[in-house]
Amino acid sequence: MIKSAKPKIGVVIPCYNVKNHILNVIAQIGPEVSKIYIIDDCCPSGSGAFIKENCKDERIKLIYNNKNQGVGGAVIEGYKSAVTDGMEIIVKVDGDGQMDPNLIPDFVAPIIAGEADYTKGNRFFNLEKIRAMPNIRLFGNAALSLITKLSSGYWDLFDPTNGYTAIHKDVVKCLPLEKISRRYFFETDMLFRLNTLRAVVVDVPMDAKYGDEVSNLKISHIMGEFLFKHARNFGKRIFYNYYLRDMSIASIELPLGLLMLCFGILYGSYHWIASFHAGKITPAGTVMLSAMPVIIGLQFILAFLAYDIASVPKRPIHRK
Repeated sequence: MIKSAKPKIGVVIPCYNVKNHILNVIAQIGPEVSKIYIIDDCCPSGSGAFIKENCKDERIKLIYNNKNQGVGGAVIEGYKSAVTDGMEIIVKVDGDGQMDPNLIPDFVAPIIAGEADYTKGNRFFNLEKIRAMPNIRLFGNAALSLITKLSSGYWDLFDPTNGYTAIHKDVVKCLPLEKISRRYFFETDMLFRLNTLRAVVVDVPMDAKYGDEVSNLKISHIMGEFLFKHARNFGKRIFYNYYLRDMSIASIELPLGLLMLCFGILYGSYHWIASFHAGKITPAGTVMLSAMPVIIGLQFILAFLAYDIASVPKRPIHRK
């Protein structure tokens, strides 16, 4: 029996104000990795020059962005370079020390085995250790995760906003890299794009580490943008999967459910307000005529969600 050669693994590390942690992150990357792509995303502290001067790891390839593109833009530049260099699996690790590089073999294993196209870290797998996560961050991640499940279609992911990922080169080649969001929406936009390809995404258990790193993310600044982009991606995904690419019973359940729900709410609200101003009790028949469409509409919407949850991609698209 002929054994296949081990795949070439590349690690992409976007760098922006991570000077205090980056050398330790690089030092922990094991020999299974062939190349390390450091992307200096116009870092004000000069991460690229700092690494060049203080790190002698021969696997390092420095890439400098002329202007700041955000984490997504930095990762995409790393993807392009890794694919050009012939890397078969590309892992993305942050440079702030929150992600353990020793877990890289765990992230690439499902892809090597042909069980996944893309893997993501799951910080919620060990319920005891998530207590180390700050409460505000825990709540924020839980809320974003729920919204991301709805917009991306990957209902079986428990931590879809996690940035520790690995991807097969064949999947990268299929992605519209120029259309993917460049900044903080990158991880969730990637899931939407992967779903349009019907790529298989798998969770990998990991522990979250929190030290003295400073987050550049301001929730108040991006909340409106995130909600808009999630709504946009949800609409596109539903149109692509249920009307453009394929038709199913769910294609009828969703619009019919929404139509009946809206009719019941509007009809009931109109007659309740009219009765209130007239000082009369709303007739039982009117109440039933407004309640029934609401109940049936909700049932149709729940049936659609059940179908959507069962339709999570199961067959990897990359060639094993």
